[in-house]
Amino acid sequence: MCSLGSANGKRIQIIHIRVLRAQARALRGRTDAADETTRPAAGCSAGRGSAGEGRLKRKYGAAVGYSYYDSSSLPPSLPLSQVVAESLSIVVKCVFTMVLIMVSPHWGLYIFSAAQLLYTGCLVLCYAVYFLQFLGSVPAKERGFPIGSLAELLPRREQGEPLIDWKLARLTWSFFKQSFLKQILTEGERYVMTFLNVLNFGDQGVYDIVNNLGSMVARFVFLPIEESFYVFFSRVLQRGGGARDQKQEDAAMAAEVLESLLKLVLLIGLIITVFGQAYSHLALDLYGGPLLSSGTGPVLLRWYSGYVLLLALNGVTECFVFAAMSKEEVDRYNLVMLALSVSFLCLSYLLTGWQGSVGFILANCLNMGLRIAHSLHYIHRYFLGSPWGPLRGLRPSPALLLCLALSAVLTRVSEAALCCDSGWLWHLAHVAVGAVCLLAVLVAVVLSETQLVLFIRTQLLSRYAKKDT
Repeated sequence: MCSLGSANGKRIQIIHIRVLRAQARALRGRTDAADETTRPAAGCSAGRGSAGEGRLKRKYGAAVGYSYYDSSSLPPSLPLSQVVAESLSIVVKCVFTMVLIMVSPHWGLYIFSAAQLLYTGCLVLCYAVYFLQFLGSVPAKERGFPIGSLAELLPRREQGEPLIDWKLARLTWSFFKQSFLKQILTEGERYVMTFLNVLNFGDQGVYDIVNNLGSMVARFVFLPIEESFYVFFSRVLQRGGGARDQKQEDAAMAAEVLESLLKLVLLIGLIITVFGQAYSHLALDLYGGPLLSSGTGPVLLRWYSGYVLLLALNGVTECFVFAAMSKEEVDRYNLVMLALSVSFLCLSYLLTGWQGSVGFILANCLNMGLRIAHSLHYIHRYFLGSPWGPLRGLRPSPALLLCLALSAVLTRVSEAALCCDSGWLWHLAHVAVGAVCLLAVLVAVVLSETQLVLFIRTQLLSRYAKKDT
């Protein structure tokens, strides 16, 4: 089951992997991929889609511990094989779970544990079979794939080399520390919930369901945006220094893109927050019936809709920060993460005793707010003294804010009058009110945020269109 950190847990995990890769490159003398001679000179600002994308086709390294090599060295059918492997593993897991539940339901949780082990084993087996066929093959040699056989992945001592490589040992210790911090930030409230017994099992079940529903937007909308533009920022900017130390064209492009991204995720988060207040009860009623909608579920989902706004801002700001930080700054940020981890655990315990399961969401909100404040401070210092101010993206137009405020009032009135103890016709009327308000908000976006609309059309939509073709 996903914990409250599942919305940002995947995000935190990916961010830490990026940090570790940056440290490994720095340790091996390759701190900045932007130092390569093929670094793009200009690019991806609004209105310069085709030229920007053409300049961004730069080759960069893909794995810690290996020298940089062409990304085309990756197996050509790897994405398709990954889809097949994961799909097959999920099917095997579901069929196994269903059969055992029907045959031996008294085994209870043992069934789900065994199914998870079977899923993992099937996934590993599929990948092993694929790479056994690929390694050492002609396509692998032609593409310069850095691994020739599975034996190269096993620990071994090189001739004339010391038994312990202390540089790699320190790097491994760094991996461990950051993985530990990531685990606390991702699953910390789960440990508090389990070992301190602050919630009963019923509240934990409702909490997990609400968390899974609320985190879908973060997984399917914010995470792809963050992944794509982290790569963009890391290619365009040199690590360390500030905007004045960059090529001016690159710094201007990064500032424009960051401003548009901030405004985009801010608007998405505001829309979810506004409409989540009035439609949380109806959503849970449709999803799980009165069992979910009659208890603390709607209150949790309303709070979570506000938490989504913080997730959106944190994702974009941290993807820029981690793309621009030097190794020394990343090391200092580890101390910040340690302090945040400790404060998060303490806040989870204290706020849960005060507000119940809502306290976990409040603790995550406070933790996320501190991370956003740190990232905004870094971005402000980064562009200080330059002609660019990407933090202007955090100021939506007054017309849009007015439209969102009116939508919040109208939908709450609609919920009180039409939902949720009435019949289906009243439910549909409540949904219709929300649809009209949402349409009005989108019209306000089109009319008042023309630069953002241009950015979405020329950058985001064009990229997905090219992927489909």
